[in-house]
Amino acid sequence: MIIAVDGPTASGKGTIARALAAHFGLPVLDTGLLYRAVGYQTQLGHGDPDNAADALAACDFPDTLLDDPALRYESTGGLASRVSIHPAVRKALFQRQVDFANQPGGAVLDGRDIGTVIAPHADAKLFVTASPEERARRRHAEMRARGVDVTYDAVLADVHARDARDTGRADAPLLRADDALLLDNSEMDINEAIAAAIAFVEERVRRPS
Repeated sequence: MIIAVDGPTASGKGTIARALAAHFGLPVLDTGLLYRAVGYQTQLGHGDPDNAADALAACDFPDTLLDDPALRYESTGGLASRVSIHPAVRKALFQRQVDFANQPGGAVLDGRDIGTVIAPHADAKLFVTASPEERARRRHAEMRARGVDVTYDAVLADVHARDARDTGRADAPLLRADDALLLDNSEMDINEAIAAAIAFVEERVRRPS
């Protein structure tokens, strides 16, 4: 069984994907982590994430980089959004994601183009979202809890900027697949969102389209 979980930044899609993987006993891949690794590697190599050649060169990052805590930094997320607009970068990481999705037994993948590009044949697809204001509120609270001194307005501006880059890029933009469940969790807590996602997948498996 392949489960695709797409959505914008700070929507909770990663948490939901991990919960689905645990519930159904499937491996999970945070595809955004691959782009974070490329963005971070670009920075480590003193390259420009807005330069396609620099970003492509960074796709040859060591696997050990995926375990670096720095990939979870807010600044690294911004780098990931910038390198992901380059078609050459997306092409370089494409096969790695496809192979993960098509492994025996299936998998859960979360990202921004899983249901539309990486695994359009997925058995169940979810598009997880929330209002920009709610996503910024959650991200701001997380950052403040980690001791990061940042204003809500700055986080909200970053959310809007990432959304614009993700939906506006020419190659594999952030889109909801036609057959994906729209899971807007603006008014839900995480447990409610997870329960809704599990219920949808279970129903989808029982009644495939």
